[in-house]
Amino acid sequence: MATLVSTTQQQLGLLFDAVAVADRVIAQCFAFRAELIDQTRRFSEAHAGEIPRGPQALWSREEIAKRELSSELAVTLRIPERSAETLLAESKALVQDLPATRAALHDGVISYRHAQTIVQQSWSIPVEGLAAFEQALLPSAEHLTVAKLKHKARLLRERLHPETITARHAESIAQRTSSVEAGADGMATLFLTTGAELVQAIFTRATDLAASLQGPDETRTLTQVRTDVLSDLLIHGVTPTGVGTGVKATVQVTVPVLTLLGHSEEPGYLEGYGPIDPATARDLASRAPSFTRLLTHPETGVILSVGRDRYKPPKAMRRFLRLRDETCRFPGCNRPARGAELDHSHDWGLLGETAHDNLAHLCRPNHALKTQTRWSVAQQPGGILTWTSPTGREFITEPATILPTVLPTGPPKAGPPTALPPTAAASDLPDDPPF
Repeated sequence: MATLVSTTQQQLGLLFDAVAVADRVIAQCFAFRAELIDQTRRFSEAHAGEIPRGPQALWSREEIAKRELSSELAVTLRIPERSAETLLAESKALVQDLPATRAALHDGVISYRHAQTIVQQSWSIPVEGLAAFEQALLPSAEHLTVAKLKHKARLLRERLHPETITARHAESIAQRTSSVEAGADGMATLFLTTGAELVQAIFTRATDLAASLQGPDETRTLTQVRTDVLSDLLIHGVTPTGVGTGVKATVQVTVPVLTLLGHSEEPGYLEGYGPIDPATARDLASRAPSFTRLLTHPETGVILSVGRDRYKPPKAMRRFLRLRDETCRFPGCNRPARGAELDHSHDWGLLGETAHDNLAHLCRPNHALKTQTRWSVAQQPGGILTWTSPTGREFITEPATILPTVLPTGPPKAGPPTALPPTAAASDLPDDPPF
């Protein structure tokens, strides 16, 4: 029996066909990008021997070339360096190891996410098994979703993998990790990747505890109670060895004074996250052990420079810089400033000063990158850093918080300062070695 299709439906069908064509073009662009990235990698490796090395260099020319390549690719595409390293590996696999997958991507038959699934599942398969792996998966990749293709690829990988799952799990557990992703409206997500049995045990225990707390007077849902239970355990709980006893989370919040006094609904600012609602900001401020006024009043005492009188920045300057930077200042890096090193942009050994406009936080990997490779940095007014890559291209990073750097002149004005950020006491700031 023939099905009648109206003119409207036919027009809608044509639009879907156009979407499919656009998707194929996108896939072809991904294939082209993979080819260019791998060409860049090969060029970099071929010319690694030309890289100059000073007498104090700790890295080999090959290591310098590798880090320069991944870091510049990262800032070029505005992605984390770890993502750039993965992209380099994926591009190499598509060009050298999985030609049929690259051809399917180039023809627009599969998407880049499908190609990624095949590539990532193939990395631990012996070279002699790659062709069979591709041939078994590619026909399915043309009509399966990425999730279903990944499931099929995992099953096939189990059959082709030379190592037992026990050996592979031992290697994978060494890669366990955790991270935080900021969300909207004052929310964030905590990610934990570890052994499946541990994750399941954590979730089951939290669910059981949440269920035990529910009753006729409980207005929260089971999901809400479980989330609150996990939060309480992580903040106030202890490890089996007692580590963490009495330890509470420390946060640094900037609260506009009118918000603090209840005369404004301007958001507060949570270090490492961003704007938070006024009620939460006021609650955190009410429980803060002390307040620090930063660069908003002549009585602050914040030191902006000690010139070349001393190498190590004083605590007030370090507090100022931590608030200003918030994260590592290499382009795209999100590692928090509290665990980073203060680096003299213009090296101290080359007559650089210990001043707010010559210091910036760099995490250890990117501090080493600046020291060992041909990356260089210069500070601009307002805490802006201009990074110059080994190929001579410039990239800019801006401070997380714009703080005034000129104290008012004349007699102090009456009234409170414009911002009151509760912080840890000065004695809580570690005397980390400056860099």
